[in-house]
Amino acid sequence: MPERVQPGPVQNNSSHEAVCIHTKKIYDSCKDKDCIEDLRLYPTCHSQSIIDRALSIRAGKAELLHAFIDVNPVGFNRGFYTVDVRYFYRVTADAFVGAARPLEVSGLCVFDKRVILFGSEGSAKIFTSEHGPSCNLETIETQNLPIAVVESVDPIVLGVKLVDVCEAHCCDNTPSEIPAAIAACFGCDLSLSDERRRVYVTLGQFSIIRLERDSQLLMPAFSYCIPEKECVGGSENDPCEIFRNVKFPVDEFFPPNSLSGPEGYREAKNLCT
Repeated sequence: MPERVQPGPVQNNSSHEAVCIHTKKIYDSCKDKDCIEDLRLYPTCHSQSIIDRALSIRAGKAELLHAFIDVNPVGFNRGFYTVDVRYFYRVTADAFVGAARPLEVSGLCVFDKRVILFGSEGSAKIFTSEHGPSCNLETIETQNLPIAVVESVDPIVLGVKLVDVCEAHCCDNTPSEIPAAIAACFGCDLSLSDERRRVYVTLGQFSIIRLERDSQLLMPAFSYCIPEKECVGGSENDPCEIFRNVKFPVDEFFPPNSLSGPEGYREAKNLCT
């Protein structure tokens, strides 16, 4: 059995050192590509008045405002946890009213997602001086849960449709509570009822979800991180100099003989907007 490495200088190498660090270790993670069909749009009151008179609607863009995360242990499988994520999106679209130019409408979309990941177990109660003293019993009892981290990019708007209320989905559920910080992103009240027409959006969402725990790991170290680069002032470069560094757009003057579908997120997002 090999000897356990101890913190300190590594033998036969004066430039290497084994150091003990405190960091977050990833116990489990997953990536997902969700196609969220017929997600109801809750427009602003001004946008709702436009939607009620609209003849058609055209897809615009979507912005991920925030994601609320909740972690709970799975009762029938030790060490596993459910991660519930609620995504809040701001979606914009173009509504056509008569022969006039399209009018922009915007609103809120909400999407709930649940995954199950392994996050190990821990029975020790962890106390730090970072947040000061706390006597909240609920916080003490749940402070050794793994930490869920959600990484997402702005979704791609894949489709949008305009539907009369009588044809709308009977199973639509209005969000029980919209956080004040989310509602403030729209600048005016959202219309949650009493509408003649509704808008449904189909979004493409890429996400990575992982569970982390605080861990102490032994890592090899070479030296301290001493910056070598000098700080540069904030003066702007000559715009003509910047332009001279731009490559000549050959493809714009000589169109390709064939076209291929989007291969990446950026290509697909640009194609759908």
